[in-house]
Order: sequence, then C-alpha cells, then structure tokens
Amino acid sequence: QFSDPEERLSGSEREEDEDDVEAALKKEVGQIRASTEQKLRRFQLVESGANNVVFIRTRGIEPENLVHHILKDMHATKKKKTRVILRMLPISGTCKAFMEDMKKYAETFFEPWFKAPNKGTFQIVYKARNNSHMSREEVIKELAGIVGSLNPENKVDLNNPQYTVVVEIIKNVCCLSVVRDYVLFRKYNLQEVVKSNKDNTQQNPSSQTGDQNLKAVKPKTEEEEEKSSKEVNQEK
Repeated sequence: QFSDPEERLSGSEREEDEDDVEAALKKEVGQIRASTEQKLRRFQLVESGANNVVFIRTRGIEPENLVHHILKDMHATKKKKTRVILRMLPISGTCKAFMEDMKKYAETFFEPWFKAPNKGTFQIVYKARNNSHMSREEVIKELAGIVGSLNPENKVDLNNPQYTVVVEIIKNVCCLSVVRDYVLFRKYNLQEVVKSNKDNTQQNPSSQTGDQNLKAVKPKTEEEEEKSSKEVNQEK
C-alpha cells in the first residue's frame, strides 16, 4: 500500500513529469536571457534632451575606434552613406556640467593620451546646447591647463593637432572624448568628408589662381605706357 500519491505513479509517468519541468525551466531561462540581452543591446538609443541630437549608447565597443573607422572608410571611398546625419562624434565619458566636476573628472580621463610618458599636440573644441551657465573660455582654459599638468611636453596646435578634445555640453551633462584626425576628417562631418579634393578646390580657389587674377590687372610701368602710346599714335 502506498501512502504518497506520487509513489503510485508509474515510472513512465514520472519521466514525463520530469521532462515537463525541465522544458518549463528551459523556457523560463530563455525568456530571462532574451529580456537581458534586449536591455543590453550593442546599440541603444538614449534621449539626449536636445533638438537634432541623437545619443546612442554602445556596449562592448570603443566609440572612438568605431567612429574613426567609419570616417576613415568614407574618406577613402568617397561614398556617401547617409543623408540625414551631419556629424558623428564619439563620447567616451560623461560628468556633471559644473566646472569643479569637469576638472576632477578630466584629471583621470585625459591620462591615457596625455600623461607622461604619453604626449601629443592638441586642441580643444567646445559646444554647449541648452546650457547658459558655462563659460567657453573658462572651460577651454581649465582643461588645457590639466593637459599641460599631465605632461609639460603637451603642446597646443590649432592647425593640425594629433588629438582633439571634444567637449559637448547638453543641459547639465558634459560629454568628453579625445579623437584623432579631426582636421583630416573635416571636423567629423559626414557630408564634408566624402567630398573630393576637386570639390574643395572649387570652394577654396588656390593662391595660384589668385596670383593669376592679380597679374591680369597689374598696372603698366611708365615705359610700357609710353611705348603703348607711341604705337597708338603710329597707327593713327
């Protein structure tokens, strides 16, 4: 006589129940995993709080390397691959958009590029959106001072720097990044980087063309004027 109802089950019935439980567990684990992966997607849209600014969070990807690779490919192929994106800037770190917070954060953030023995020429570009309490001059001065304190051999170069420190302030958030080839890739402008050298020449005529124009209107000397006058009189 069996006192437990489960003991009265046959062996086959017990195996079926175990299979059902195992299947249910697998299904639940799969749902949890799918939900987790959805939350931790490689690319995820984040509300920026500013008009015409889209912020995309990446997972397991270095933003500087990703954007540099995209721009390098577009610069080499000259193929336009987007119609609506104007600029693409990588953001490697964020902090509160207050001077003391930015200084404290930048002291550590700049180390991989500028702390001795690392060094390089640099410039700082600044833009603020929906923010009026920050001073552009003060931010650039303070951040440049931090770069110089990490290694005195770091020098400012506004024409063709090795590194460009990008400071993007959106409301009360400061977004920082250090990028390469900022000048070569036309300030990371996707529309400009695909233009050929011929297009750039047409927009910015060379100095040679300017010299030719000047030569065409160059005034004659007194001897040339006198010679020209004699020729006209002889013809008359």
